[in-house]
Amino acid sequence: MEKLNLLIVDDHKLFREGLKILLKNLEEVNEVWEASDGEVFLSMIKTCRPDLVLMDIEMPKVNGIEATSKALELFPDLKILALSMYGDEEYFQKMVDAGVCGFLLKNSEFSEVKKAINAVVQGNNYFTEEILYRLVNRFKSKPVQAEPLIALSDRELEVLLLICKGLSNQEIADQLFISKRTVDHHRASLLTKTNTRNAASLVIYAIKHKMIEV
Repeated sequence: MEKLNLLIVDDHKLFREGLKILLKNLEEVNEVWEASDGEVFLSMIKTCRPDLVLMDIEMPKVNGIEATSKALELFPDLKILALSMYGDEEYFQKMVDAGVCGFLLKNSEFSEVKKAINAVVQGNNYFTEEILYRLVNRFKSKPVQAEPLIALSDRELEVLLLICKGLSNQEIADQLFISKRTVDHHRASLLTKTNTRNAASLVIYAIKHKMIEV
């Protein structure tokens, strides 16, 4: 496995440098770059191509939402994991719409940071459990928007729940005793039916429309 190149985008220098030191000590990491805001980040990705970006949400000049959206217009396959603080819930939907692969709380244990990085690099979504519960609570009291009822099969609902738990397609296949190719098909069908762009937006959709219980 090739070593990972990571890019931390955050306007707090002490946070960036501390996280960089921890990440550089990981065997699987090659290089860790830093950007102090979204504007610097957008100029950097034209010359360096990180495997994963750890993106702060609230920053001066160009914030995380705008930076994510613009970066994915240029490089659609770029993987971006949002760094969240308490009180950032109002931005979650906008970050998901911009294209992030998941959310990680800034006060997470470093073991969870490693887990999140590995999940996203492998093509999965990642939501800190605390964030999932905050999302559930955020949408719990809100009425579901009036939209045509989406018909999902029992198998699609099973796959959806496991996607929301952050499992990879292979892990879902193993748990349900079906082929990975079948899971790939169900995932693609779920994205089409819900008109979502990736697993992270699918998770938000499922929670928002009370299709699953977390």
